[in-house]
Amino acid sequence: MDEKVQGLSSDMVILVTAGAGGIGRSIARAFLHQGCRVHICDVSDTAVARFLAENPNATGTVADVSAPVDVDRVFRELTQHYGQMDVLINNAGIAGPTAPVENMEVDDWNKTVAVDLSAAFYFTRLAVPMLKASGGGSIVNISSSAAFFGFPLRSPYTASKWGLIGLTKTWAMELGAHKIRVNAICPGSVKGQRIDQVIERDAQTRGIPVEIVRKAWVKQTSLEIFVEADDIANMALFLCSKLGATISGQAIGVDGHTENLSNKL
Repeated sequence: MDEKVQGLSSDMVILVTAGAGGIGRSIARAFLHQGCRVHICDVSDTAVARFLAENPNATGTVADVSAPVDVDRVFRELTQHYGQMDVLINNAGIAGPTAPVENMEVDDWNKTVAVDLSAAFYFTRLAVPMLKASGGGSIVNISSSAAFFGFPLRSPYTASKWGLIGLTKTWAMELGAHKIRVNAICPGSVKGQRIDQVIERDAQTRGIPVEIVRKAWVKQTSLEIFVEADDIANMALFLCSKLGATISGQAIGVDGHTENLSNKL
């Protein structure tokens, strides 16, 4: 979003998890463009270094979001840099395995839930005292259009994204009196390497060509598109600005209107 958004300024400190690539990178860069102070974390030291080299006004921490000790370190470093926080973007997530439930490995389930769901809890529990100290703020959970449907072959991912909606509703109720708004953005398939890999695994599991699966995925949306990472970033800006001042407890699809996720050919 090129134009300035009302209510976003250099006084605001934004924390974006998994902010060095994909959707997180677009969100972090969008807030930087608005003049906000941005701290990212990401599991890849190379990705964090590259992001900070490209965006010297930002700060960052290398961290595994599923490890509470690493999350503690993120907040220590953020506090050292800024001493406050106004917005938390719980963006971290992995695609997880593609497999029928009877073939799903327990370790794959646990890893996916740890990154896609538990990490949001770890970050939010530490963010809330800081948001209260700032007089309010905003939490945005990056869920998925999978949270509106079932999603064959993607059990841990789907469970985690549904869980994020439940947390969004619950935290909005808990924190509203403190002027903290909590919303979820539910992207559809986002153009990029990650969705390409998911489609390739889906095709491999089914034993059919990749392009057949890709066409089926695109056909699942009314607009017959994959969205851009910047579309998600623009919604995050809106929700955290004065334009979204009365919006809380909502799960908002940015997905070209997903009609189903059955992946039937």
